[in-house]
Amino acid sequence: MTADNLARFRLMCRQFRALAIFMVVSVGGLLALAPVAFFLAQGDRPVRLLVEQVLWALPALFYLFAVWSIGSAMGQLAKGRLIQPTLSSALRRVGLALGLGGVLSVFGVTNLMRLLGLTQGGFAYFDIAGMTLGMIGGALFLLGRVIDHAGRIQAEMDEMI
Repeated sequence: MTADNLARFRLMCRQFRALAIFMVVSVGGLLALAPVAFFLAQGDRPVRLLVEQVLWALPALFYLFAVWSIGSAMGQLAKGRLIQPTLSSALRRVGLALGLGGVLSVFGVTNLMRLLGLTQGGFAYFDIAGMTLGMIGGALFLLGRVIDHAGRIQAEMDEMI
């Protein structure tokens, strides 16, 4: 990679990190304000609505952590950290966050709301987007482990030479 390409790559990484920070702060702020707004607006059942809004926002917190992790990895790459360890760590964190958010979206939220008596319905909410994110998260987590393992094997091979 030439010096110009490397500088361009690092600039794009810094820009992506800034975008990730903006997204997490703005969306996270809106998620934090929504339950408060519902709590203040409703006089008859404010606690019930507050709990309901918090439960619906739980998967989004995992998704925002995934975005934050990607932004963090881009920031590390912009500073010149090696790609392989940064990539393997980021893939594992992003994969875990997306996987947990997807599982929580499909199974956790609906069942917690049923248990608390906030809604009626089935045991699973077939949210295709949540299922897809959960599956992609699992695959990313596994890919992160493979890349980490490949790095260890490469280090062993380097020691032999």
